[in-house]
Amino acid sequence: MKAYVVEAFGPPEAIAFQDVAVGELPKGHVRLRVRASGASLLDALIAAGRYQVKPPLPFSPGSEFAGEIEAVAADVTTLKVGQRVMAGGFTGGFSQTAVVPAIAAVPIPDAMSFETAAGFHTNYMTALHAFRQRAELKAGETLLVLGAGGGVGSAGIEVAKIMGARVIAAASSEEKRAFATKLGADHAIDIAPEVFRDRLKEITGGRGVDVVYDPVGGQLTELAFRSLAWRGRHLVVGFAAGTIPALPVNLALLKGAALVGVDLARFSFMHEPAVAAENLKQLLAWFASGQLKPQVGRVYAFSEAREALSDILNRRAVGKAVVRVD
Repeated sequence: MKAYVVEAFGPPEAIAFQDVAVGELPKGHVRLRVRASGASLLDALIAAGRYQVKPPLPFSPGSEFAGEIEAVAADVTTLKVGQRVMAGGFTGGFSQTAVVPAIAAVPIPDAMSFETAAGFHTNYMTALHAFRQRAELKAGETLLVLGAGGGVGSAGIEVAKIMGARVIAAASSEEKRAFATKLGADHAIDIAPEVFRDRLKEITGGRGVDVVYDPVGGQLTELAFRSLAWRGRHLVVGFAAGTIPALPVNLALLKGAALVGVDLARFSFMHEPAVAAENLKQLLAWFASGQLKPQVGRVYAFSEAREALSDILNRRAVGKAVVRVD
């Protein structure tokens, strides 16, 4: 099979493209024929060796993907050959086939394309967990989404609107702000520090926002936290800006506000798997009813996988980037 392979940590252009042998199928696992793979900042950071988890070399990048099951281990009874599933881990997606634990492969509806499924689980599950369990977001509350033009942020807009929130989307370019508006954001604002807080005060009548959804970090975190209303909640999702901010904790005291961590992996697999399963069930129900209509960004050809990661690293991607695997 053909696969992209990280032989040494480095930039996207250093990732090799080569023939790789199909290995044996371990107990409890299934092998997928990968049809589409999501591309994310996480994938680029792992390939560069800049993430907290460093897989053993060599490996194929791609932490989330979708395809058809082409083989199941003898002890797997919950899945069968031919089923369409989405799956993930830290690696494996930028390859024509991938082996995953059966528990990590989730059947997808017939109406869901492989491209949609490849970017569905992580982003939408993160958003629903953040809003439902961590912020307890209520209909009518005002939510500020940072990084609204990316995959995590755009999913946050869609889920929050279904939950009845008023959404302010913050993004770095006019193209990204237009994309956020298309997804249903009530307002779209620039992240330039000199106008950011003034626009939030203008939109909220000086009251501030109830919840901040923050996958960005960097200097925006403190600016957004300062813009919280009384009893506001700031959701820490990630650090796409590349720096982990230091927040003056007296701000939490003055605003009666909470800084709340959102970790989908620990929530789903270590601490509350039953609750996570209910969240996924809700998301798929919203998809089936037509309430949730995921918008994929650019779909890259398999030959463009390195370009997809480069675009993400250089902030050129709009929406969820997906690689179609041929």
